[in-house]
Amino acid sequence: MPSVPPPVSPLASTLILIPARMAATRLPGKPLKDICGLPMIVQVLRRAQAAKAGRAVVATDSGEIAEAVRAHGGEAVLTRADHPSGSDRIFEALQALDPDRWVETVINLQGDLPTIPPQDIRAVAAPLADPAVDIATLAAEIREAEEHANPNVVKAVGSQVAPGRLRALYFTRATAPHGDGPRYHHIGIYAYRRAALEKFVRLAPSVLEMREKLEQLRAIEAGMRIDVTIVNSVPLGVDTPADLDAARRMLAGEP
Repeated sequence: MPSVPPPVSPLASTLILIPARMAATRLPGKPLKDICGLPMIVQVLRRAQAAKAGRAVVATDSGEIAEAVRAHGGEAVLTRADHPSGSDRIFEALQALDPDRWVETVINLQGDLPTIPPQDIRAVAAPLADPAVDIATLAAEIREAEEHANPNVVKAVGSQVAPGRLRALYFTRATAPHGDGPRYHHIGIYAYRRAALEKFVRLAPSVLEMREKLEQLRAIEAGMRIDVTIVNSVPLGVDTPADLDAARRMLAGEP
């Protein structure tokens, strides 16, 4: 796998990594499930490529996934199978792809978001223009009443630092913040400064991370700054057969 070349533009110093593994309990083998003629992981890769935000590579522990990606003209790198999280997987991939450390920004895009708009992938790294920001992510305002109390909808709680941008104070499965006003549905895509990713994967899991089962709280508890860009919609995350059917309808342009 070739190393990332010396950066001649911001695109060359950004690497989009898409972690993918076969071991999904609710939808086994989901990265290779067909969506409109392409494996789901390839649909996600296509959106990363369309974002034109940097080189896009799938990081996987599965030779079958890697072969499928390469068969459709994409790049894949094989990683160990024992990683506890996608963050650890992309860190191994980063080291393999860029041993000379040309990459400055790493975007971690979940491999089960086949409907994410390319412009949202571009938007995630914008807060890193501020040198005080370590990690950036996305959220969208909650507009469905049932999502406010749904523990499967992670809420991003923060203070506004600019129009359409929050400094994250907390992430939670609870209904928060209390009282009147908008709440924000967190979207699981992250942009890291390289140094921030290196620091993050070396930290032990934190107390609140384990309690909420939200990995990003490890960074918050360690004093790292996460800023959140507000976008217009939440992409469909595919975790179940029903989600898969919905993704197929959406990408086929069906109601």
